[in-house]
Amino acid sequence: MIPIRDTIRSYTHPFVTWALIALNTVVFLFERGLSPRFLDQVIFTFGMVPARLNLTHPLDLTAHPQVLFTLMSSMFLHAGWLHLISNMWSLFIFGDNVEDRLGHGRFLLFYVSSGVIANLLHALVYPGSPVPAVGASGAIAGVLGAYFLLFPRARIVTLIPIFFFAWFIEIPAVIFLGFWFISQLYSGVSSLGVQGANLGGVAWWAHVGGFLFGLFVARQLPHRRKYEHDFPGPGGYPWQ
Repeated sequence: MIPIRDTIRSYTHPFVTWALIALNTVVFLFERGLSPRFLDQVIFTFGMVPARLNLTHPLDLTAHPQVLFTLMSSMFLHAGWLHLISNMWSLFIFGDNVEDRLGHGRFLLFYVSSGVIANLLHALVYPGSPVPAVGASGAIAGVLGAYFLLFPRARIVTLIPIFFFAWFIEIPAVIFLGFWFISQLYSGVSSLGVQGANLGGVAWWAHVGGFLFGLFVARQLPHRRKYEHDFPGPGGYPWQ
């Protein structure tokens, strides 16, 4: 299932969402310009390596602030074009509405915090992993969790490719995002105890951690007033 757009209209310009998309893209283009050897050094330096965090002795981290910095820097690095495009597309679809509801400043703080919490959970699940974790998906998972809570009546226009045909259907956001979260949780649980699961691949637990953080924190943060587009009118969803 490929999300195409949602049915909720933003009333403010999503400056932070656009800036995050632009920043991630610029950093990725910088990555593409590096030699393979130097790129590996950049990924290892600025990616989040669970084995370097040593979360069993968190006070030791104060002596290594550069390691703490990787909890944030890693979310602006991507492993390839598909990795970047899939993440930025999800942020483009869902980020503007969450930013609209939370406000620009709170949304930026929320986004970064989601990414940090997502990285921490990944590091807790795989504490000895020497593989750098990179990507914005943990932070974006937080945005999805907030969207799930704040816009339960929205619908997601979704592309479902079946053989040579493309079907476009509207799926309630709670079903679309709920299915996504369950699939991440299932994959994460299935990866536990699997040999080599901590040596690369998708950071399922970062997705789980980001989504749960977004779900919880979005309820606690002060919101802008509710807009009429949060609720369907007599003719259905007004912004389809």
